[in-house]
Amino acid sequence: MSAAISAARTARTSPLGGVNPVFIGYELRRRFNRQTTIFTLLLPAVLYLALFRTAPDDATLPHGNFAAWMMTGIAVYGAATAAVSSSATISVEKASGWMRTMALSPLSPPGYLFVKVLSSVVMAAVPVAIVGVLGAFTGVRATAAVWVSSLLVAWLGAAVFAALGIFLGLALKPETVMHMPGLTMTALAFLGNLFIPLSGTMLEISRYSPMFGVSTLARYSLTDGYSFSGEHSSLAMAAVNTAAWFAAFAFMAVRRFRKSTGRG
Repeated sequence: MSAAISAARTARTSPLGGVNPVFIGYELRRRFNRQTTIFTLLLPAVLYLALFRTAPDDATLPHGNFAAWMMTGIAVYGAATAAVSSSATISVEKASGWMRTMALSPLSPPGYLFVKVLSSVVMAAVPVAIVGVLGAFTGVRATAAVWVSSLLVAWLGAAVFAALGIFLGLALKPETVMHMPGLTMTALAFLGNLFIPLSGTMLEISRYSPMFGVSTLARYSLTDGYSFSGEHSSLAMAAVNTAAWFAAFAFMAVRRFRKSTGRG
């Protein structure tokens, strides 16, 4: 706590809305606690090992195999879950009065959002790396371009759900937020075409869900945008989906931060 207060004081000279390396370092140390790290390691690993052999009979892909499709989906899910886990610590911060300390600092709402998103995205690299290693040892076949682009997009796409985690943490009480992120992310993952290949009406509905854009971008180099049933999703549509959901979650998070700190 004292380190963060010191960071907030020295941030008065920062031209970046109160953001400085000391405050970023403090946030990173808080995120990499034992309980959170173990959770982000185990959950995506178990899911991948349970699902990577569940290919449908007609599963054919232009640039790899079904294990690569599932690896990418679980990497997106693991990164998103790690990113949204910030909601628990943020909710505790708010309940303990930490947001009142933030109100006395020069940290602006965009600066607060930037630091929280950055620390969450760094945290999200852990499950992506774990799933990638498992994929290499369990028969994932894909081109080098697919390996690099799919895991990179899965990692960076966590920024969308980092913004969601900030909003949930600022909007919900600690006793509520402990359960909401897990349920929310699992529902979004199924709806976002991460675990089970969707088609028809369900695929059309999923196109508007938060995870669909990131998963489509991550898998595009593997699938050329085609589902197993032959339906196509454009790269532009996926990019618009991702940008729109990030903007929406970021806007809600900034609004809640302003309200929590009394900044209007």
